[in-house]
Amino acid sequence: MTVAGETVLRKGNGAEPQTLDPHRAQGVPEANILRDLYEGLISENPDGTLAPGAATRWEISADGRIYTFYLRKYARWSNGAPLTAEDFVYSLRRGVDPATGSSYAAILSPILHAAAIIEGEVKPESLGVQAIDSHELKITLKSPTRYFLGLLTHTTTYPVYRPSVERFGAAFTQPGNNVSNGAYTLDEWVVASHVTLRRNPRYWDDASTRIDIVKFYGIDDQEAELRRYRAGELDLTSTVPLGQLEWVREHLRDEYRAAPYLGTYYYGLNLTRSPFKNNRALRKALSLAIDRGILVEKVTRGGELAAYGWVPPGIANYSGQALAYAEWSRSRQIKLARRLYRMAGYSRARPLRLEIRYNTSDAHETIAVVIASQWREVLGVHTTLVNEEWKVFLQNVQRRRVTQVYRAAWIGDYNDAYTFAELLHSRFGLNGTGYANPRYDRLLSQAAGEGDQQQRRTLLQQAERVLLADHALIPLYFYVNKRLLKPYIKGYRDNVMDHHYTKNLRIEVPTRTGARRD
Repeated sequence: MTVAGETVLRKGNGAEPQTLDPHRAQGVPEANILRDLYEGLISENPDGTLAPGAATRWEISADGRIYTFYLRKYARWSNGAPLTAEDFVYSLRRGVDPATGSSYAAILSPILHAAAIIEGEVKPESLGVQAIDSHELKITLKSPTRYFLGLLTHTTTYPVYRPSVERFGAAFTQPGNNVSNGAYTLDEWVVASHVTLRRNPRYWDDASTRIDIVKFYGIDDQEAELRRYRAGELDLTSTVPLGQLEWVREHLRDEYRAAPYLGTYYYGLNLTRSPFKNNRALRKALSLAIDRGILVEKVTRGGELAAYGWVPPGIANYSGQALAYAEWSRSRQIKLARRLYRMAGYSRARPLRLEIRYNTSDAHETIAVVIASQWREVLGVHTTLVNEEWKVFLQNVQRRRVTQVYRAAWIGDYNDAYTFAELLHSRFGLNGTGYANPRYDRLLSQAAGEGDQQQRRTLLQQAERVLLADHALIPLYFYVNKRLLKPYIKGYRDNVMDHHYTKNLRIEVPTRTGARRD
């Protein structure tokens, strides 16, 4: 769309962002915005492959522990101040500083002393990052980490502008206070409506940016998002509502996009309180009672794969593991489910009463209804559905005070199995289940320090088998990304990370004469 001579892209973005602090953000809606606002040392091409970002090049020491990055000489913050290596030193330290309260801090654990800083044992200044000069940055790892470059595309590694953070505190994320280094700047944040970004003329590659303004609309209601898309109020959607999938395929075939996605949809189980604490039999019974085939064939119907493992297919250098009963017949699964249910102390005369908690979404509700129905039919479980607004939902999952079963999805932060394994580490900030198995943690620690790719893969596969055997969560299906995209949006390429930087897109609207204009 063109308004007053400016090209505007309007994106459906799912939920209202929780925060625009790159070191405290947790969800996909926030990350979608932050990727346009900021730029890390490493960026991504439209196909998801790694590309130089704020750093033009880098060198890796022979032992794989020291990374030296060379920043762009003319990179600037949006206020014109030079972007320096010291900005990254400050920001990486801030990311692991317990005072920041980042749920994602553990993702930086490969950096020397990061884990000890997160635990409050040493000061952030001891982190293995050093500005050699204004444009040369050295990062020292505690051991070789093969996925480290991919990790540097994550928002937790983005630089923040220190003077703004120190002057405004948490309000540095607000329009007028925010200073960023990405292709766009923050222009407007209308709560419960939209976030507007405006092209950053000081971005080093602004000459290649084609879209002037991008608006992210937080629309929880997927049906409403579809209606706004059809009304011409959105140029692309965040998803497609399950109930409209067949209609969309028939009537908007040329605008419908479906592509593999590194994501697992699952039900988290709060292992820190009843009824799941120290009750593996019950956890396994509930998993066995779910017919995942019906879920993907009759409910989601978008090409999703039934998940009997945790790590999705498509992860580089990895083969996912599966629950032991993945290939069993339904009758055999149900028979064992009922036996385990009785062992856990429940029966149809003394049924388990559960709450399934989910954030506002017709799709999540539909899936919860199906799961509750299957649990009732197979086991006699009485289930109550609890619908919550996104921010409240995230808080409840993290606090573990009221949650029993909660819907969740884990989207890979980088293309490596460790990004899935790490979520269930006992000390990872986003581990909503409270899962804590010393053997699992030990396998992850060994994998993190293992330089041999084959041995590392073996360790991660062992860890996945431990996790699945413990039934710390219930994997339901592996994602396929589904969305609608107007045909005049160009430069969009499907990729397994589902990362789409607005700077790589352009709008080409046919004119009446058949010519095209931006």
